[in-house]
Amino acid sequence: MSLYRCDLHLHSCLSPCGDEDMTPGNIVGMSLLNGLQIVALTDHNSTKNCPAFFKIAKANGIIPVAGMELTTAEDVHAVCLFRDLESAMEFGEFVDARRFKIKNEPEIFGRQCITDENDEVVGEEEYLLLNASYLSLEEAYAEVKRRGGVCYPAHIDRSSNGIISMLGDFPPDPHFTAFELNDIASLANCLEKYPVLRERGLTYVASSDAHYLTDIAEEGFAVEIDDEPYSSQLVRDRLIDYLLGKREGE
Repeated sequence: MSLYRCDLHLHSCLSPCGDEDMTPGNIVGMSLLNGLQIVALTDHNSTKNCPAFFKIAKANGIIPVAGMELTTAEDVHAVCLFRDLESAMEFGEFVDARRFKIKNEPEIFGRQCITDENDEVVGEEEYLLLNASYLSLEEAYAEVKRRGGVCYPAHIDRSSNGIISMLGDFPPDPHFTAFELNDIASLANCLEKYPVLRERGLTYVASSDAHYLTDIAEEGFAVEIDDEPYSSQLVRDRLIDYLLGKREGE
């Protein structure tokens, strides 16, 4: 077993609320400085910067995870992570066809920059990525699961687009296996206030939801992973299994 330091919720310059300095290369550089080994790119409702992120991360010794922070039809934010880049990009296309296409206004919401592996801007997303998709929580969960990934509620300890603040409680369905905290210090309060989290034995993670380089987690959230015989794909698979509630020997 090896201990991996993770930050599983970061936004690049593709997210309109993300700083333009949040290029894939800069994210990888800051993650290295912060001692992280596993980093997930989770832009709002898009995976279009994941290919560049994968190339840069792999070239610099970071294990990349391709993902998305999906805004569901209920206006709940959900983290969606995948075992491989191809599955993530397929899901990105699926979501793209189920978004309300409202033209972005960069001067109001910020640019939505698509980059290559050299951090060069090669395009901009035309339609605003902040608004809700057509997908319900249950539909999103099923589609991610169908692609072998994991879907869980983001920052449940925050009022902005957290599942509890939006729905009033942590719902029994879909049958989530994990949840994310923005601040690990809020764990005890969440477990006390919402017993379902404890009763269902859900896995929890704490992630930065970074929109600026200085917000990327320092040291990150620690996860023990059996990584023998080592490969980055094996580590990703075991991480997804961990978030799905699967433990060694099960």
